[in-house]
Amino acid sequence: MKRSKAYNNSLSLYEKAKKYSVSEACELVKKTANLKYDAQIRVSFKLNVDPRHAEQQIRGAMVLPAGTGRTQKVLVVTQGPKMEEAKNAGADYVGDKEILEKIKGGWFDFDVIVATPDMMGELGKLGKILGPKGLMPNPKTGTVTPNIAAAVEEIKKGKVTYRVDKDGNINCLIGKASFEAKDLEANFNALYNAILRARPAAVKGQYILGVTLSSNMGPGIKVEAAA
Repeated sequence: MKRSKAYNNSLSLYEKAKKYSVSEACELVKKTANLKYDAQIRVSFKLNVDPRHAEQQIRGAMVLPAGTGRTQKVLVVTQGPKMEEAKNAGADYVGDKEILEKIKGGWFDFDVIVATPDMMGELGKLGKILGPKGLMPNPKTGTVTPNIAAAVEEIKKGKVTYRVDKDGNINCLIGKASFEAKDLEANFNALYNAILRARPAAVKGQYILGVTLSSNMGPGIKVEAAA
């Protein structure tokens, strides 16, 4: 595969086979983000889990200490007094059954849906539309809750969700290239510790098989953080 000049320049900045400390990797990933825009920085974990078993389907959500650098549009699906609560909390869109009709018609001008439990029956009817896009609210990620205000505020502060895929990998945003390296490191460590705490009891031997840090269209930098 032919690589761009910028990509090849990035490769010259580090040793491909070497595993770097978290702090070194955070410094390097900023240098390899050779794009004209503020590239996202993501971390990928290779885990020794079998997602075919329910108890090994690692999934969660958390607010990163330094935020994500990304502004997310939040849609709250609720009814009654909760609609005003959602608006006051800073939700970008608030609606009930009527707004679900807009989604059926192809409207997706939002990044996250937060819903109160009483609306999940209606939202469930859109499972085939929302599921493949990763937009279906879920109690495990805090997006199905009666505490709408807290949920919206957390998302606006920099909440991320993570979920293991069918191959045992977790890929998650931890910031942008414009972040200070120390902020990327703080976000990395917070996510790393959350994944450590989620270790299934059934996993024997090494749990985290590999960790890679990368920017949009940038090379992967191996991190010395396996456990």
